[in-house]
Amino acid sequence: MPRHRHGRAEPEGRDSGPPADPVAVAREIALRQLTARSRTRAELERALGSRGVPPDAAAEVLDRFEELRLVDDAGFAEQWVESRQRAGRSARVLGQELRAKGVDAETVTETLAHLDDESDYRAALAFAHRKVRSLRGVTPQVRDRRLTGALARRGFSSPVIRRVLAEVTGGLVEPEECDPAAD
Repeated sequence: MPRHRHGRAEPEGRDSGPPADPVAVAREIALRQLTARSRTRAELERALGSRGVPPDAAAEVLDRFEELRLVDDAGFAEQWVESRQRAGRSARVLGQELRAKGVDAETVTETLAHLDDESDYRAALAFAHRKVRSLRGVTPQVRDRRLTGALARRGFSSPVIRRVLAEVTGGLVEPEECDPAAD
């Protein structure tokens, strides 16, 4: 029995007969991709292109999937922002991530429109409360430096970081101690 590329056995009776219909191949690949997680149209286009699916077959399948709402960049963006903001990401970083996923600029802007400095502050504060637990036993200076770095890497601005550090440390942090540019 021939082996499939992932080590699974190829079913008997399946031969390498005539080439498969490109639309059927595109549909199968796209469905497999969507089974793992939601994806943007651009992500699916890249996956199909890398598997040798002709662009017209990919477009036909993806257009149909959009009609059926199996592919929905706006819905994907909303889910992505909700999930990643809970994980402690700033609006700026969320926008970068969505653009990297192939979400168009207008959809990114609409999705992030409800986020403001206060929502960034709340996300940063929630992250900082989780992070500070792992920093027990270190000096306050080390704790503040590590917390500042972690927040800066998640895209939070200096004013937000200062507010969060003041809240988490009980106001015991000096403003110059939490300038991410100083590290």
